[in-house]
Amino acid sequence: MSSPQERLVAQLAKIKELSGLSLRALATKAGLSSSSLSRYLTGRLVPPWEAVVALCRVVARDPRPLRPLWAEATKAGAAPPPRRNDLPADLFDFTGREAESARVEELLSTAGAVAIDGMGGVGKTSLAVHVGHRLASAYPDAGLYLDLHGFTPGQEPLEPRTALGRLLAALDVTRPPDDTAERAALWRSELSRRRALVVLDNAVDAEQVRPLLPGAGKSAVLITSRHRLVSLDGVPPVSLEPLADADAADLFGRAAGLALAGEDAVGQVLEQCGGLPLALRMAGARLRHRPGWTVAVLAERLRDNAGRFDAVFGMSSQQLDATQRRVFRLLGVLPGEDFDAAAAGALAGLRPAEVDAVLEELVDAHLVQELSPGRYRMHDLIRRYAADLAAEEDAGQADAAVRRVLDHYLAQAVAHEQTLPSPHRAQPSPGDPARAMAWFDLEYTNLIAAFDAAVRLGVDEVVAALPQAMRVWFFRHRGTDDQARLLEAAAAAAGRLGRGQERASLLSDLGFTRAAAGRLTEALSAYDQAERSEPDDQLAAGLALRLGFVRRDLGDLDAARTQFRRARELFEKLGQRPGQTQALAFDGWVTFHLGQPTEAIELARASVAMADGPGRITGLVTLGVALAPDDPAESQRALHEALHLAEQHNLQHNQAWCHNYLGVALRVAGSPEKALEHHRRAFELLEPLAEVQLEIDCLHSYAETCRAAGRSEEALALLDRIIELARKLNRPHDENLARTARNAIENNR
Repeated sequence: MSSPQERLVAQLAKIKELSGLSLRALATKAGLSSSSLSRYLTGRLVPPWEAVVALCRVVARDPRPLRPLWAEATKAGAAPPPRRNDLPADLFDFTGREAESARVEELLSTAGAVAIDGMGGVGKTSLAVHVGHRLASAYPDAGLYLDLHGFTPGQEPLEPRTALGRLLAALDVTRPPDDTAERAALWRSELSRRRALVVLDNAVDAEQVRPLLPGAGKSAVLITSRHRLVSLDGVPPVSLEPLADADAADLFGRAAGLALAGEDAVGQVLEQCGGLPLALRMAGARLRHRPGWTVAVLAERLRDNAGRFDAVFGMSSQQLDATQRRVFRLLGVLPGEDFDAAAAGALAGLRPAEVDAVLEELVDAHLVQELSPGRYRMHDLIRRYAADLAAEEDAGQADAAVRRVLDHYLAQAVAHEQTLPSPHRAQPSPGDPARAMAWFDLEYTNLIAAFDAAVRLGVDEVVAALPQAMRVWFFRHRGTDDQARLLEAAAAAAGRLGRGQERASLLSDLGFTRAAAGRLTEALSAYDQAERSEPDDQLAAGLALRLGFVRRDLGDLDAARTQFRRARELFEKLGQRPGQTQALAFDGWVTFHLGQPTEAIELARASVAMADGPGRITGLVTLGVALAPDDPAESQRALHEALHLAEQHNLQHNQAWCHNYLGVALRVAGSPEKALEHHRRAFELLEPLAEVQLEIDCLHSYAETCRAAGRSEEALALLDRIIELARKLNRPHDENLARTARNAIENNR
């Protein structure tokens, strides 16, 4: 017997069928996000009752008979996804702040957002993280954390667009739209179906935060800033003052590991620390590491230093030996957000055993925080203090230390990249590809910071090489904010180094990045520069293939075929079968669309016969499309085999492509309603990818199938979307195709 959830899904599917609308059109009409509706229809999420009512309203159906079934499904629930928790560890010695904690929790339950403000070191992040851990059960879907770098030394505050990209990536939306407003809308949509708590730490101002706020729903956000964000409507502030004497004394005693009742000098220490938890922990740690000292001795030492922060920080750094102090200072200039022992070792030029011991001492002194086993970071105030010391005491060594860590990150990136499957190499190096991708995911922000440091220091070797070492990662995450920027700078660096072939390769990757974003004219410009760099046969073959893609998408099929055939000749000359198979398949594709199906089928069969594994997908799709008019059974077999390969190898782009052309083949075979199911599935797969080029391709096919199914309004909406994208991206060919199709529908009404 089916479950309540399955029976509810069946009822929702009937509503969708009655509506005669696409998933996206139905979602828009019901006031839902298409991603949420997709999850309701596939059983991944039980919809709220309001969503059921909204869907019933679209088809003028009474929702009340569905209420008992909905209640059963809600009680049973969908299979819960694993909870993501990015919050740093809670402090074991968190002290005081009972009133502030209660106030923050109360406001979160009513307003859904709170901004915690106060001076540096007053404990804003500690309070936000502490509350986040306390409320974990109330937000079962996720606990997300993002440092906005509003006051981080040596780093610019995160732009809202970049911040949204990272937040969406944390929810597995890896290719969000380019536009900031569209990203913000998608972020609100994703949060609306979850109960997630988001900590936005270290905000510089209200403008940075405003696009990151959730909309309707049961998610909440905690913001911290040194400024009071009074212009954030609907986000009440909670201002932190330094700890009162009793709480300050309690925290100091816990950090020192001593019972301090009756100690006359405690008040003097508290005065020097100014009630700031950061300073109190560091002072207590200093006393704990000097068992021969009394509180009075500590107070005297603090008085001997000039300023309050310098006194506490300086006191903590003075407990270190020469090597430890040097590492501490250099960590102030380390690029990136966090680091592991290997990066710290490269920075300081220390062996693993040495750096492990140093980091333990720095953690004990509260100069470094251990976020999770083996991952470390510095508080912004301490980082600035360390950087200032490095400028004074390591003036001739700091840049050299940063260069060592740049070399470390580059070497690590190259080693991990070589374990990943790539058409650029015959055989990956031994290693775990999943582990390599996880390393890139973990270190991504640090790699970007290292790249920017290399640009600043003029280390062209790293600037040119790092994007190449990230090539496979970027291929799977193309469309990230940083990719085109890195490739442009890398190509310029390769030019300065006199490396023409390397520059040409980077320009080719830049063109591919722009083409994936639908910017075909800009892609051609990059490819033209690459060709003028006189590439070798290997690079020229890849360039010809990529130029063929752009010419195809611009509608110049003859020029595209010329490029694909040139690519095939070059790959054959090089003895590279994978390149030959792709060139054959795409030659077959444009040949079919030039009205020569027999030759197209021969080319596609030759491609399939020569290819292995997922390399067969392009040939199989081409074969399936070419066979559709005359051999529907063989067409479907080829397309389903291609889809199976794409699913087996987790190639989401190819899955969407296969579903789209299964829809085309079914439409050609006279089954437009079945075809629509595949088009809808293609767009479900495309939605988190924001792959504009593929979206445009699929929109044309989907609109034609809607027209064949008699769904004129739906077809017109899809064609309008093509026209909108084509205008935005300066693509007259696609706009003309869409307008011609639109006029044909209007004339036949």
